[in-house]
Amino acid sequence: MAQRGAFPVETAKEPHSVSLKVLRLSRPSLSVQHPLPLPTPNASPSSSPNTFPAASESLAYPSTKNDAFILSPLLTLPPAFGSAYVGETFSCTLCANNEVLPGSTSAKSISNVRIEAEMKIPSSSAPINLVLVPEADKEGEDGKENGVDLEPGQSLQKVVNFDLKEDGSHVLAVTVTYSETTATSGRIRTFRKLYQFVCKGCMVVRTKTGALPSSSGEKGRKWALEAQLENSGEETITLDMVVLETKEGFKSQGINWEIVGEGEHMERPVLMPGDVQQVCFLVEEVVGEDGKGPEPVDGKLVFGILSLGWRGPMGNRGFLSTGSLGARLK
Repeated sequence: MAQRGAFPVETAKEPHSVSLKVLRLSRPSLSVQHPLPLPTPNASPSSSPNTFPAASESLAYPSTKNDAFILSPLLTLPPAFGSAYVGETFSCTLCANNEVLPGSTSAKSISNVRIEAEMKIPSSSAPINLVLVPEADKEGEDGKENGVDLEPGQSLQKVVNFDLKEDGSHVLAVTVTYSETTATSGRIRTFRKLYQFVCKGCMVVRTKTGALPSSSGEKGRKWALEAQLENSGEETITLDMVVLETKEGFKSQGINWEIVGEGEHMERPVLMPGDVQQVCFLVEEVVGEDGKGPEPVDGKLVFGILSLGWRGPMGNRGFLSTGSLGARLK
């Protein structure tokens, strides 16, 4: 997450007594190891004996077994900010630190420390105020959370969560306000920092609708709604859910991987980066007692929306809903 800049509200150039650290909260990954292959034993007894490398020399952790699998049981923390995807929850921790060290000769006292955050998204010019957790038990007269008094070396930590719903540039704005008191004076100081990151799409959805012939005696019409789901991200994902949420007047049935025979196990599709999964739904029109079905809107029958859910390699969730899907009447 790139820091765009810090803009102190006050004109004093004196360094602040409180600093701000922002860290994105991401799930760890399994550490990768590259085991060395063992040499083939020489069949000739007259040759010199073979020397085999120790089992743990090429592993990511000490072990007496020469595990040839590339993934180890060790967890690795993310080395960088990583990628942010539409449908996932962006989480980060905000930490305001009292930079006055314990035992310092400075007589400064830091009190009433407050952290506020807001998110600027591409589709809106007005920023969105974010809720920080844990929330304060009480609020002041201005409706804001009461500040926290920090002893030298102490910190105030908050966590912010934001559901990413569109791609493009996002800006996280964090404002820290605190009271700085000395033996002879006191003042309220404020500074603001901006952090910019780019959100990308993880799933690309392409749909196509085709009319199906109705059986004799049936009143309602039928359609086949096909969708191609492409993993456009950088991680392997597992599709958890693909549901067509229909509007009143329609009903749907998925004819995908959830249809299994008796005694069979349902295996969810795994999509590596660039992979495409084809899904299909049978949509039927529900005709009322008056013999009429849903009314078209601008020459189009709207079935509903397609909802997708997936999981990342370490269980992180993602969710996405499409716009209204339907069929245009000829």
